[in-house]
Amino acid sequence: MGGEKAITFANGRLGMEILLGGSQDGGGNNGGGFVREGSTATFMQDVIEASQEVPVVVDFWAPWCGPCKTLGPLLERLVNAERGGLRMVKINVDENQELAAQMRVQSIPAVYAFKDGRPVDAFVGAQSESQVRQFIQRLTGGQGTAAMLDEMLTQAAERLAAGDAEGAAQIYHQVLSQDQSNVPALAGYLRCLVKLGDTASAQQILDQLPPELADNSDIQGVKTALELAQRGGGADLGALERRVAADADDHQARYDLALAAFAAGDKQRAVDELLEIVRRDRAWNDEAARKELVKLFDALGPKDPLTAAGRRRLSSLLFA
Repeated sequence: MGGEKAITFANGRLGMEILLGGSQDGGGNNGGGFVREGSTATFMQDVIEASQEVPVVVDFWAPWCGPCKTLGPLLERLVNAERGGLRMVKINVDENQELAAQMRVQSIPAVYAFKDGRPVDAFVGAQSESQVRQFIQRLTGGQGTAAMLDEMLTQAAERLAAGDAEGAAQIYHQVLSQDQSNVPALAGYLRCLVKLGDTASAQQILDQLPPELADNSDIQGVKTALELAQRGGGADLGALERRVAADADDHQARYDLALAAFAAGDKQRAVDELLEIVRRDRAWNDEAARKELVKLFDALGPKDPLTAAGRRRLSSLLFA
């Protein structure tokens, strides 16, 4: 499986292997068991005959085509996610000019969909991921694996928001076993590990991620959450609570209490304590509480209800 990087990780709850990355050349490498390179000679077998069993997506590309380098890997990922519900054949137009002419390919990337031996859909040029997903869903009737995985991601997010990190982790694990490059599932799984206190496993996985995944905004949010959890882990909550009770203006104790609360999974208290510091002395320690709140909101993510509510409360304090 050329160009892919295997990452193996395990912890006390789950063990799994994820193949991260994949062909990034727009068509040079075989992207998995459901994607293959084709030619004029193999077109009848790979496309016409194969489409009698399952839909076949044909990607006409060339090494010099910039948009092909983005669209090709995206198509591969979404086709592979269907786990055999459809297949993909990549045709290099430079090496198969006669076939490209027969298919009336005038510009690339050009993508055709075949069913029952005949073309049934097509598009030309770069497309967004949502557009490509719609294209594939039309071929699968919207009932393919990708639609199922989207529903599973929704269920996992709901469980995590409800506090069931263990159950959410199991669902994210199932998604990753079907779609090994699903970034929302990977980020969700890592958030579950942080929530469950398994920061060592989360850090191990993050350390192995290739740059194209490590730089993803969802993964960056997980990194921030992990940093906050590691900084607050091991603190004596009771001792910090007593210090704050004895002196409400002990901002360092309240700051440490906020980090410890976050590490313990009490996100609401972490936000409340940091906002209380801002209310009492927004300039304390070079605005440390405000800066930490920004990090915390990033770690929670924009969809967490605490993020929106916390930002509104912070704005009201800063601009009152």
